[in-house]
Amino acid sequence: MSQPAPFHFRLEQRSDAARAGTFSTPHGPIHTPAFMPVGTHGAVKAMTPQQVAATGTQVVLANTYHLALRPGEALVAKLGGLHDFMRWRGPIVTDSGGFQVFSLPHKEIDDGGVRFRNEFDGSTMELTPERSIEIQNTLGADIIMAFDQCTPFEASKPEVKSGVRRTLSWLDRCLKAHTRSDQALFGIVQGGVHNDLRSSCAQSVTSFDLPGYAIGGVSVGEGHELLCKVTEHTALLLPENKPRYLMGVGLPEDIIAAIGYGMDMFDCVIPTRYARSATAFTVRGRIRLTNRRFRRDAYPIDTSCDCETCAAGFSRAYLHHLFAANEVLSAILTSVHNVHFYQRLMREAREAIQAGDFDAWRKDFLSRYAS
Repeated sequence: MSQPAPFHFRLEQRSDAARAGTFSTPHGPIHTPAFMPVGTHGAVKAMTPQQVAATGTQVVLANTYHLALRPGEALVAKLGGLHDFMRWRGPIVTDSGGFQVFSLPHKEIDDGGVRFRNEFDGSTMELTPERSIEIQNTLGADIIMAFDQCTPFEASKPEVKSGVRRTLSWLDRCLKAHTRSDQALFGIVQGGVHNDLRSSCAQSVTSFDLPGYAIGGVSVGEGHELLCKVTEHTALLLPENKPRYLMGVGLPEDIIAAIGYGMDMFDCVIPTRYARSATAFTVRGRIRLTNRRFRRDAYPIDTSCDCETCAAGFSRAYLHHLFAANEVLSAILTSVHNVHFYQRLMREAREAIQAGDFDAWRKDFLSRYAS
């Protein structure tokens, strides 16, 4: 399959293996490294699209499985497609729905696809490669993902090998089902923590001429050390002239390590999920705003931060009060800060790569973050 005309990745600078580049899409460029906040149901939780954009976010991610269940992709298309529906003008990624389906209890998996129970009405549903692509084509995101089998961390090697086989078979079916040249279909490399399976899967997936490639099946319980091992091994197997997407990652230390291995794009629910439970990210590490020591603290979350929450002067004491009072504003203000923190992290990493000193920046950041 030839690379669609609207999509092009330009590798601009290296600092050892770390990369700075730009991926062109119909809804604007994505400057990498890039972090994508997750809007599972078509909204980044506790934030308006304007607030998300103000953090410096370039691209967001939405979920195929959840949007297909409710409100349904046909209604989204009728209302102008996902960009108009969400009121988001930048690039959008939709995942295939595979991770969500494989996380469900009582699903049935075979070479055809996955059968599961509709969580709203109890009916039996089936998600196949063709159906996943049909939904994503209808939703209209800029980047769509192939339907793959994500095996759990505790799966045996034969189970992981079977998942790799299905992932490759399903990728071929996804390509045949994909009908829109204004959407970039990314392939996904699976293989668990087994380097030989990752290598064979990467060789097969990259044999297709796709606009980009992803590493899936990490951040599923394997821990930082194994995540790094898998990412470092697999990143080297992906083409240099295409964007590399590490799915579902994650914590700042995981992302920084992955950037150092040559990965370009990341997504995770952590910034907003942690925010709703009163955990904020700072350059000195994470803090829990419900801690009693913040009850009278007049400082903003992070004195070095220029996000809307910190710049407006909202204090740790005020946020402590909002969480204690169960006010919705607590999640909003902390989410704005956390997403801004992640985007600031991406900007600083990109600047360090462009300056040729990513490793020095990485060591400096981690030394402060862990202090």
